[in-house]
Amino acid sequence: MTDSSQGRLVWNHSTHIEGLIPVLERLITVEGVYTVTPGVISRARSNFQHLKLRVSVPIRGGYKVIAREGKSVQEVFIITDLNKQQLENAIIASKR
Repeated sequence: MTDSSQGRLVWNHSTHIEGLIPVLERLITVEGVYTVTPGVISRARSNFQHLKLRVSVPIRGGYKVIAREGKSVQEVFIITDLNKQQLENAIIASKR
């Protein structure tokens, strides 16, 4: 049986930005984070050398986060009770 205090990571797509899944696996252990769903991957003009996650806009029950690495961009939907600042702090802690 799984720990009920841990959120869940939804695997909708077979491809993910490199390095994203380990960060999301750590993020679902944060209290108040319930569901993390990586979304569609697209290409961008600018280039990010390292993985960057930015809280974008509120959605019903949580936030949309934009993950960028290289020229790839991936949406991540997070269902959470945390406010924007708390989620940003949790993401920073999960990247370590």
